[in-house]
Amino acid sequence: MKRGEQVKRKIIITLSILFSLWMIGLFIFYLMKHDHTRWQVALGGILISLPPLSLLKMKKNPFNIPIIISYYLFLFCSLYLGSISSFYLRYLWWDSTLHFLKGMFVGFVGISLYKHWIPKQSQSNVSVGILFLFVLSLAVSSGVLWEIYEYVGDLTLTHTMQRGGNTDTMEDLLCGLGGGFVAAVYSLFRKKRI
Repeated sequence: MKRGEQVKRKIIITLSILFSLWMIGLFIFYLMKHDHTRWQVALGGILISLPPLSLLKMKKNPFNIPIIISYYLFLFCSLYLGSISSFYLRYLWWDSTLHFLKGMFVGFVGISLYKHWIPKQSQSNVSVGILFLFVLSLAVSSGVLWEIYEYVGDLTLTHTMQRGGNTDTMEDLLCGLGGGFVAAVYSLFRKKRI
């Protein structure tokens, strides 16, 4: 195994374990305080911190270290700061900013997947327009799926995810589109070097 892959493995294992242990601690703390909203968020944090471990089974992990670290940073900002520490309620710009950053993040994930899935010899034959649309559509699709998740969550559990109704949904989608657009434009310049 190459040195870079070993470093990625160590980072994934370390961040997964640390984040899930921290969320387990928060889960127990808020469960004992009977704070049902926060213990549910912490429980979700435990579950969502573990999927990157599945990357360890891959022969070649398509994601670079900044993407892996960004994943956990995003979880920290959305789950802990946003929900548990109530940044979503205190700072009106917090939700929109995270949706913008999520759009960028998913766009960069799309660029990594493109580099992983498309053989090197075929990459020069893929037009920049197709790459642009792939990155942008992946970011937009993730935003749509997230809004469906929020809608279903409000129907079944929390009633707090879409406080602004349709306005919140549209602002979130536009911010995600903006972030995805930034990543897609970056892919145009990056295509020359891919």
